[in-house]
Amino acid sequence: MSYMDGFYRQVEKIGVVPVVVLDRVEDALPVADVLVEGGLPSAEVTFRTACAADAIHEMSEKCPELLVGAGTVLTLDQARRAVDAGARYIVSPGYNMEVVDWCLANEVPVLPAGVTPTEVTALVNKGLAVTKFFPAAQYGGLATIKALASVFVGHRFMPTGGVSAANLREYLECPAILACGGTWMVKPDLIRAGAFDRMLELTREAAALVREVRG
Repeated sequence: MSYMDGFYRQVEKIGVVPVVVLDRVEDALPVADVLVEGGLPSAEVTFRTACAADAIHEMSEKCPELLVGAGTVLTLDQARRAVDAGARYIVSPGYNMEVVDWCLANEVPVLPAGVTPTEVTALVNKGLAVTKFFPAAQYGGLATIKALASVFVGHRFMPTGGVSAANLREYLECPAILACGGTWMVKPDLIRAGAFDRMLELTREAAALVREVRG
């Protein structure tokens, strides 16, 4: 699956995928610009709000250098709407095999989540090389990921949930981590307040740490 390999390489190079919750479409482009300028040119726009599809469309149309995807995708209908809007990848907090199969059949990169050996086995058997690990903090964080990686040799993970500026280095230093997902640089309250300068500062700090750890 060369399209998946290319996607994995992009995400690994970025190192941190900002998880973005947008209440207003008009905030989409300013957030996209911050992430590109700050050095984390990706956005996982969550399908938790009514404007998610419109926000993805705005970002994909007007900020092509941003790797924009859809997060919190729970149903096949959401996956289709996201891709129609311009999402270049799909992320789920768990996995719906109907969604996974549809993404694979249509060559849409997909990052479903799994936290147990049984769940990871199911996803490995679909040919996926990376699993989202969510919620990371509640399921043992790095210790659990290392335990899983020792069994699923070569499989990698994207922890999300409880990842922060304080523990980002620890995660990124682990070879089993492809990238981390996080909200701290684009918290909803910062977006609502229009605190784009602060978001840019936090984004640059995270991008600098990725460069420092991974060269």
